[in-house]
Amino acid sequence: MDTHSKLEILSEDSKYDLACACGTGKEDRRHRGDEGKWLYPVSLPGGGYSIMLKTLLSNACRNDCKYCPLRAGSNVRRCTLTAVEIAESFMDYYRRGKVFGLFLSSGVIDTPDNTMEILNSAIRVLRKKYDFRGYVHLKIIPGASNAAIEDAISLASAVSLNIETPGERHFSLLSDSKNYNEDIIRPIKLISELTAKGSRYHKVKTTTQFIVGASDEKDSEIVKYMGGLYSRLDYDRIYFSAYQPGLGAPDIPGEQNFSLSGDTGGFMREHRLYQAEFLLRKYKFSESEFIFGADGNFSLEKDPKEIWADSHPEFFPVNINKAAKEELVRVPGIGHETAALILKERLSHRISGAWALPVRGKRLDKILHYVSF
Repeated sequence: MDTHSKLEILSEDSKYDLACACGTGKEDRRHRGDEGKWLYPVSLPGGGYSIMLKTLLSNACRNDCKYCPLRAGSNVRRCTLTAVEIAESFMDYYRRGKVFGLFLSSGVIDTPDNTMEILNSAIRVLRKKYDFRGYVHLKIIPGASNAAIEDAISLASAVSLNIETPGERHFSLLSDSKNYNEDIIRPIKLISELTAKGSRYHKVKTTTQFIVGASDEKDSEIVKYMGGLYSRLDYDRIYFSAYQPGLGAPDIPGEQNFSLSGDTGGFMREHRLYQAEFLLRKYKFSESEFIFGADGNFSLEKDPKEIWADSHPEFFPVNINKAAKEELVRVPGIGHETAALILKERLSHRISGAWALPVRGKRLDKILHYVSF
Protein backbone atom coordinates (compact mmCIF):
# COMPACT_ATOMS: atom_id res chain seq x y z
CA MET A 1 0.00 0.00 0.00
CA ASP A 2 1.08 3.58 -0.53
CA THR A 3 1.37 5.97 2.40
CA HIS A 4 -2.07 7.52 1.82
CA SER A 5 -3.80 4.12 1.84
CA LYS A 6 -2.01 3.09 5.03
CA LEU A 7 -2.92 6.39 6.70
CA GLU A 8 -6.59 5.85 5.86
CA ILE A 9 -6.58 2.49 7.66
CA LEU A 10 -4.41 3.52 10.61
CA SER A 11 -6.18 6.82 11.25
CA GLU A 12 -9.50 4.97 11.30
CA ASP A 13 -8.17 2.28 13.66
CA SER A 14 -6.79 4.93 16.04
CA LYS A 15 -10.38 5.84 16.98
CA TYR A 16 -10.43 2.98 19.50
CA ASP A 17 -8.03 4.83 21.79
CA LEU A 18 -9.84 7.91 23.07
CA ALA A 19 -7.19 9.17 25.47
CA CYS A 20 -6.85 12.93 25.21
CA ALA A 21 -9.92 12.96 23.01
CA CYS A 22 -13.12 13.10 25.01
CA GLY A 23 -14.59 15.10 27.84
CA THR A 24 -17.81 16.71 28.98
CA GLY A 25 -18.03 19.58 26.49
CA LYS A 26 -18.46 19.86 22.73
CA GLU A 27 -14.93 21.25 22.37
CA ASP A 28 -13.53 18.03 23.85
CA ARG A 29 -15.00 15.75 21.20
CA ARG A 30 -13.22 14.19 18.30
CA HIS A 31 -14.45 14.77 14.74
CA ARG A 32 -13.61 13.82 11.19
CA GLY A 33 -11.77 16.28 8.98
CA ASP A 34 -12.59 17.01 5.34
CA GLU A 35 -10.32 14.18 4.18
CA GLY A 36 -11.85 11.59 6.51
CA LYS A 37 -9.03 11.54 9.09
CA TRP A 38 -9.88 11.65 12.79
CA LEU A 39 -9.01 15.03 14.29
CA TYR A 40 -8.73 15.48 18.02
CA PRO A 41 -8.91 18.59 20.21
CA VAL A 42 -6.05 19.73 22.40
CA SER A 43 -6.10 22.53 24.96
CA LEU A 44 -3.74 25.38 24.11
CA PRO A 45 -1.51 26.93 26.80
CA GLY A 46 -3.13 30.35 26.29
CA GLY A 47 -6.66 28.96 26.36
CA GLY A 48 -8.95 27.59 23.69
CA TYR A 49 -8.58 24.54 21.50
CA SER A 50 -6.91 23.46 18.30
CA ILE A 51 -6.83 20.13 16.50
CA MET A 52 -4.29 17.38 16.07
CA LEU A 53 -3.96 14.54 13.60
CA LYS A 54 -4.23 11.15 15.24
CA THR A 55 -2.88 7.96 13.73
CA LEU A 56 -1.27 4.67 14.59
CA LEU A 57 2.24 3.78 13.55
CA SER A 58 0.93 0.22 13.08
CA ASN A 59 -2.23 -1.75 13.74
CA ALA A 60 -0.22 -4.98 13.91
CA CYS A 61 -0.02 -6.06 17.55
CA ARG A 62 1.39 -9.00 19.46
CA ASN A 63 -0.71 -8.32 22.58
CA ASP A 64 -3.99 -10.06 23.35
CA CYS A 65 -5.91 -7.17 25.01
CA LYS A 66 -9.34 -8.78 24.93
CA TYR A 67 -11.28 -5.51 24.73
CA CYS A 68 -9.34 -4.31 21.66
CA PRO A 69 -10.53 -5.08 18.11
CA LEU A 70 -6.90 -4.87 16.93
CA ARG A 71 -5.65 -7.58 19.32
CA ALA A 72 -3.42 -10.39 18.10
CA GLY A 73 -5.39 -12.97 16.13
CA SER A 74 -8.27 -10.65 15.17
CA ASN A 75 -9.24 -10.40 11.54
CA VAL A 76 -8.23 -6.90 10.48
CA ARG A 77 -6.17 -5.58 7.57
CA ARG A 78 -2.70 -4.92 8.99
CA CYS A 79 -0.25 -2.26 7.87
CA THR A 80 2.65 -0.24 9.26
CA LEU A 81 4.04 3.20 8.49
CA THR A 82 7.72 4.04 8.57
CA ALA A 83 9.08 6.85 10.73
CA VAL A 84 9.73 8.92 7.60
CA GLU A 85 6.21 8.33 6.25
CA ILE A 86 4.70 9.57 9.51
CA ALA A 87 6.86 12.69 9.60
CA GLU A 88 6.31 13.59 5.94
CA SER A 89 2.55 12.99 6.08
CA PHE A 90 2.14 15.08 9.20
CA MET A 91 4.19 17.95 7.80
CA ASP A 92 2.01 17.95 4.68
CA TYR A 93 -1.12 18.40 6.84
CA TYR A 94 0.62 20.94 9.06
CA ARG A 95 1.86 23.11 6.19
CA ARG A 96 -1.65 23.21 4.74
CA GLY A 97 -2.99 24.46 8.06
CA LYS A 98 -5.13 21.36 8.64
CA VAL A 99 -3.71 20.44 12.06
CA PHE A 100 -1.94 21.94 15.04
CA GLY A 101 -0.16 18.85 16.33
CA LEU A 102 0.24 15.08 16.20
CA PHE A 103 -1.10 12.25 18.37
CA LEU A 104 0.90 9.10 17.64
CA SER A 105 0.26 5.63 19.02
CA SER A 106 0.79 2.06 17.84
CA GLY A 107 0.15 -1.61 18.24
CA VAL A 108 3.10 -3.57 19.58
CA ILE A 109 5.37 -4.62 16.70
CA ASP A 110 7.64 -7.48 17.77
CA THR A 111 8.65 -5.95 21.14
CA PRO A 112 7.69 -2.82 23.10
CA ASP A 113 11.15 -1.30 22.66
CA ASN A 114 11.24 -2.04 18.94
CA THR A 115 7.94 -0.18 18.61
CA MET A 116 9.15 2.70 20.79
CA GLU A 117 12.30 2.99 18.67
CA ILE A 118 10.20 3.61 15.53
CA LEU A 119 7.78 5.95 17.33
CA ASN A 120 10.64 7.98 18.78
CA SER A 121 12.42 8.02 15.42
CA ALA A 122 9.33 9.52 13.76
CA ILE A 123 9.27 12.37 16.26
CA ARG A 124 13.04 12.78 16.01
CA VAL A 125 12.66 13.27 12.22
CA LEU A 126 10.00 15.93 12.88
CA ARG A 127 12.16 17.71 15.44
CA LYS A 128 15.54 17.43 13.67
CA LYS A 129 14.85 17.34 9.93
CA TYR A 130 11.78 19.58 9.81
CA ASP A 131 12.57 21.65 12.91
CA PHE A 132 8.97 21.16 14.12
CA ARG A 133 8.65 22.59 17.62
CA GLY A 134 4.90 22.17 17.97
CA TYR A 135 2.64 19.81 19.90
CA VAL A 136 3.28 16.05 19.83
CA HIS A 137 1.40 13.60 22.05
CA LEU A 138 3.20 10.25 22.12
CA LYS A 139 1.71 7.05 23.52
CA ILE A 140 4.12 4.99 25.61
CA ILE A 141 3.97 1.28 24.77
CA PRO A 142 3.21 -0.96 27.80
CA GLY A 143 6.35 -2.80 28.86
CA ALA A 144 8.76 -0.30 27.31
CA SER A 145 12.17 0.02 28.96
CA ASN A 146 13.10 2.98 31.15
CA ALA A 147 15.52 4.25 28.49
CA ALA A 148 12.88 4.13 25.73
CA ILE A 149 10.39 5.97 27.94
CA GLU A 150 12.86 8.73 28.82
CA ASP A 151 13.76 9.11 25.13
CA ALA A 152 10.07 9.54 24.29
CA ILE A 153 9.58 12.12 27.03
CA SER A 154 12.59 14.08 25.76
CA LEU A 155 10.92 14.40 22.34
CA ALA A 156 7.22 14.85 23.15
CA SER A 157 5.01 17.67 24.42
CA ALA A 158 2.77 15.13 26.16
CA VAL A 159 2.91 11.40 26.86
CA SER A 160 0.35 8.87 27.99
CA LEU A 161 0.05 5.22 28.90
CA ASN A 162 -3.33 3.62 29.51
CA ILE A 163 -3.76 2.29 33.04
CA GLU A 164 -6.74 0.33 31.64
CA THR A 165 -8.17 -0.97 34.93
CA PRO A 166 -8.02 -0.12 38.66
CA GLY A 167 -5.92 -3.05 39.80
CA GLU A 168 -4.32 -6.30 38.75
CA ARG A 169 -7.33 -8.58 39.26
CA HIS A 170 -9.51 -6.64 36.82
CA PHE A 171 -6.59 -6.41 34.38
CA SER A 172 -6.04 -10.18 34.45
CA LEU A 173 -9.50 -10.67 32.93
CA LEU A 174 -8.48 -8.62 29.89
CA SER A 175 -4.99 -9.85 29.01
CA ASP A 176 -2.86 -12.97 29.36
CA SER A 177 0.18 -11.51 27.63
CA LYS A 178 0.78 -8.37 29.74
CA ASN A 179 1.88 -8.02 33.34
CA TYR A 180 -0.02 -5.27 35.17
CA ASN A 181 2.68 -4.24 37.62
CA GLU A 182 5.63 -4.46 35.23
CA ASP A 183 4.04 -3.34 31.94
CA ILE A 184 1.55 -0.75 33.26
CA ILE A 185 2.27 0.46 36.81
CA ARG A 186 6.09 0.60 36.51
CA PRO A 187 6.08 2.90 33.44
CA ILE A 188 3.23 5.02 34.86
CA LYS A 189 5.31 5.67 37.98
CA LEU A 190 8.45 6.32 35.92
CA ILE A 191 6.62 8.86 33.74
CA SER A 192 5.55 10.63 36.93
CA GLU A 193 9.12 10.71 38.26
CA LEU A 194 10.65 11.96 35.01
CA THR A 195 8.10 14.79 34.63
CA ALA A 196 7.85 15.83 38.28
CA LYS A 197 7.99 19.51 39.24
CA GLY A 198 11.56 20.74 39.15
CA SER A 199 12.71 17.91 36.88
CA ARG A 200 14.28 18.29 33.45
CA TYR A 201 11.02 17.32 31.72
CA HIS A 202 8.55 19.07 34.02
CA LYS A 203 6.82 20.80 31.09
CA VAL A 204 5.78 17.51 29.47
CA LYS A 205 2.09 16.79 30.11
CA THR A 206 1.04 13.36 31.40
CA THR A 207 -2.28 11.58 30.88
CA THR A 208 -3.74 8.10 31.24
CA GLN A 209 -7.00 6.33 30.48
CA PHE A 210 -9.32 3.73 32.00
CA ILE A 211 -11.21 1.28 29.79
CA VAL A 212 -14.62 1.38 31.47
CA GLY A 213 -16.78 -1.74 31.57
CA ALA A 214 -14.61 -4.23 29.70
CA SER A 215 -13.67 -5.83 33.02
CA ASP A 216 -15.75 -6.03 36.21
CA GLU A 217 -14.35 -2.95 37.99
CA LYS A 218 -16.54 -0.57 40.01
CA ASP A 219 -16.65 3.21 39.77
CA SER A 220 -15.55 3.40 43.41
CA GLU A 221 -12.35 1.52 42.51
CA ILE A 222 -11.67 3.80 39.55
CA VAL A 223 -12.13 6.89 41.75
CA LYS A 224 -9.66 5.49 44.31
CA TYR A 225 -7.02 5.01 41.61
CA MET A 226 -7.89 8.38 40.10
CA GLY A 227 -7.19 10.03 43.43
CA GLY A 228 -3.76 8.42 43.59
CA LEU A 229 -2.89 9.39 40.02
CA TYR A 230 -3.65 13.02 40.84
CA SER A 231 -2.47 13.37 44.43
CA ARG A 232 0.57 11.08 44.49
CA LEU A 233 1.72 10.86 40.85
CA ASP A 234 0.62 14.36 39.82
CA TYR A 235 -0.82 13.37 36.42
CA ASP A 236 -2.35 16.19 34.39
CA ARG A 237 -5.46 14.46 33.02
CA ILE A 238 -7.32 11.18 33.29
CA TYR A 239 -9.58 9.97 30.49
CA PHE A 240 -12.17 7.22 30.14
CA SER A 241 -13.31 5.04 27.27
CA ALA A 242 -16.56 3.11 27.58
CA TYR A 243 -16.18 -0.42 26.29
CA GLN A 244 -18.45 -1.06 23.32
CA PRO A 245 -19.99 -4.55 23.11
CA GLY A 246 -19.03 -6.59 20.09
CA LEU A 247 -15.48 -5.26 19.80
CA GLY A 248 -13.82 -7.67 22.19
CA ALA A 249 -13.51 -11.33 23.06
CA PRO A 250 -16.77 -13.05 24.09
CA ASP A 251 -15.44 -14.20 27.47
CA ILE A 252 -14.78 -10.79 29.06
CA PRO A 253 -17.26 -9.27 31.55
CA GLY A 254 -18.09 -6.40 29.19
CA GLU A 255 -19.60 -8.84 26.72
CA GLN A 256 -21.51 -10.72 29.38
CA ASN A 257 -22.89 -7.91 31.54
CA PHE A 258 -25.00 -5.36 29.68
CA SER A 259 -25.33 -3.14 32.75
CA LEU A 260 -21.63 -2.43 32.53
CA SER A 261 -21.19 -2.17 28.79
CA GLY A 262 -24.52 -1.51 27.10
CA ASP A 263 -24.64 1.39 24.67
CA THR A 264 -26.74 3.59 26.96
CA GLY A 265 -25.39 2.56 30.36
CA GLY A 266 -21.78 2.35 29.20
CA PHE A 267 -21.57 5.82 27.73
CA MET A 268 -23.52 7.39 30.60
CA ARG A 269 -21.21 5.65 33.04
CA GLU A 270 -18.24 7.14 31.16
CA HIS A 271 -19.91 10.54 31.39
CA ARG A 272 -20.42 10.22 35.17
CA LEU A 273 -16.74 9.34 35.59
CA TYR A 274 -15.77 12.44 33.61
CA GLN A 275 -17.98 14.51 35.92
CA ALA A 276 -16.32 12.95 38.97
CA GLU A 277 -12.87 13.55 37.48
CA PHE A 278 -13.74 17.19 36.95
CA LEU A 279 -14.95 17.55 40.55
CA LEU A 280 -11.74 15.94 41.80
CA ARG A 281 -9.42 17.99 39.60
CA LYS A 282 -11.18 21.37 39.43
CA TYR A 283 -13.55 21.55 42.39
CA LYS A 284 -11.27 20.10 45.07
CA PHE A 285 -13.60 17.24 45.94
CA SER A 286 -11.89 14.45 47.83
CA GLU A 287 -12.24 10.74 47.05
CA SER A 288 -14.20 10.19 50.27
CA GLU A 289 -16.91 12.70 49.28
CA PHE A 290 -18.21 10.70 46.33
CA ILE A 291 -21.31 8.63 46.99
CA PHE A 292 -21.91 5.35 45.16
CA GLY A 293 -24.83 2.96 44.92
CA ALA A 294 -24.93 -0.45 46.54
CA ASP A 295 -23.19 -1.86 43.45
CA GLY A 296 -20.23 0.50 43.88
CA ASN A 297 -21.12 2.57 40.83
CA PHE A 298 -22.36 6.13 40.31
CA SER A 299 -26.03 6.76 39.69
CA LEU A 300 -26.88 6.99 36.00
CA GLU A 301 -29.86 9.26 36.80
CA LYS A 302 -28.09 12.01 38.80
CA ASP A 303 -24.62 13.49 38.50
CA PRO A 304 -22.12 12.99 41.39
CA LYS A 305 -22.31 16.63 42.50
CA GLU A 306 -26.10 16.50 42.83
CA ILE A 307 -25.90 13.20 44.74
CA TRP A 308 -23.45 14.82 47.18
CA ALA A 309 -25.73 17.86 47.61
CA ASP A 310 -28.80 15.74 48.31
CA SER A 311 -26.82 13.82 50.93
CA HIS A 312 -25.69 16.99 52.76
CA PRO A 313 -28.82 19.00 53.60
CA GLU A 314 -26.91 20.73 56.39
CA PHE A 315 -24.85 22.58 53.75
CA PHE A 316 -27.92 24.11 52.06
CA PRO A 317 -29.45 26.46 51.21
CA VAL A 318 -26.38 28.43 50.14
CA ASN A 319 -26.94 32.18 50.38
CA ILE A 320 -26.27 33.69 46.95
CA ASN A 321 -25.37 37.08 48.47
CA LYS A 322 -23.04 35.86 51.22
CA ALA A 323 -21.43 32.59 50.16
CA ALA A 324 -17.76 32.34 49.21
CA LYS A 325 -16.84 31.00 45.80
CA GLU A 326 -15.91 27.64 47.33
CA GLU A 327 -19.46 27.34 48.68
CA LEU A 328 -21.13 28.52 45.47
CA VAL A 329 -19.43 25.90 43.30
CA ARG A 330 -20.80 23.16 45.55
CA VAL A 331 -24.30 24.09 44.34
CA PRO A 332 -25.54 21.77 41.55
CA GLY A 333 -25.76 23.85 38.39
CA ILE A 334 -23.16 26.43 39.46
CA GLY A 335 -19.68 26.09 38.01
CA HIS A 336 -16.62 28.28 38.31
CA GLU A 337 -17.70 30.69 35.56
CA THR A 338 -21.20 31.16 36.99
CA ALA A 339 -19.78 31.61 40.50
CA ALA A 340 -17.39 34.29 39.19
CA LEU A 341 -20.29 36.13 37.53
CA ILE A 342 -22.31 36.00 40.77
CA LEU A 343 -19.38 37.42 42.76
CA LYS A 344 -18.97 40.18 40.17
CA GLU A 345 -22.66 41.07 40.35
CA ARG A 346 -22.47 41.23 44.15
CA LEU A 347 -19.84 43.96 43.98
CA SER A 348 -22.40 46.47 42.72
CA HIS A 349 -25.75 45.29 44.06
CA ARG A 350 -27.63 42.67 46.01
CA ILE A 351 -28.98 39.73 43.98
CA SER A 352 -32.62 39.71 44.94
CA GLY A 353 -34.04 36.77 43.00
CA ALA A 354 -33.75 34.07 40.37
CA TRP A 355 -34.27 36.55 37.55
CA ALA A 356 -30.91 38.19 38.40
CA LEU A 357 -28.83 35.00 38.16
CA PRO A 358 -26.73 34.60 34.98
CA VAL A 359 -28.37 31.26 34.03
CA ARG A 360 -31.70 30.16 32.55
CA GLY A 361 -33.73 27.05 31.84
CA LYS A 362 -33.30 23.67 33.50
CA ARG A 363 -30.00 24.64 35.08
CA LEU A 364 -31.64 27.56 36.86
CA ASP A 365 -34.45 25.30 38.09
CA LYS A 366 -31.84 22.96 39.57
CA ILE A 367 -29.93 25.80 41.25
CA LEU A 368 -33.05 27.17 42.93
CA HIS A 369 -33.45 23.95 44.93
CA TYR A 370 -30.21 24.66 46.76
CA VAL A 371 -29.93 28.46 47.23
CA SER A 372 -31.50 31.37 49.05
CA PHE A 373 -31.33 35.12 48.46
